[in-house]
Amino acid sequence: MGMYMDVHRGMKGITSAELKDAHAADAAIEKEEGVHFERAWADPESGTVYCLSTAPSADAVQRIHERAGHTADEIHAVPLMV
Repeated sequence: MGMYMDVHRGMKGITSAELKDAHAADAAIEKEEGVHFERAWADPESGTVYCLSTAPSADAVQRIHERAGHTADEIHAVPLMV
């Protein structure tokens, strides 16, 4: 299992409730791909959303996001953490 940080753009004005709903949509189906979304952050002013997950691959992360209706613009492996 690896750790991944993904980035969504174009979500300007996202609210806390919308972020929570998007995270819940991912969480509802994440097990189907062996993914676990740890946390999500958003900057409503820039419209950028970040999600941290553990998953077997970046492709698995993207498949969950696509099915939940919010495809990631970027997905980065996070091989080192402290």
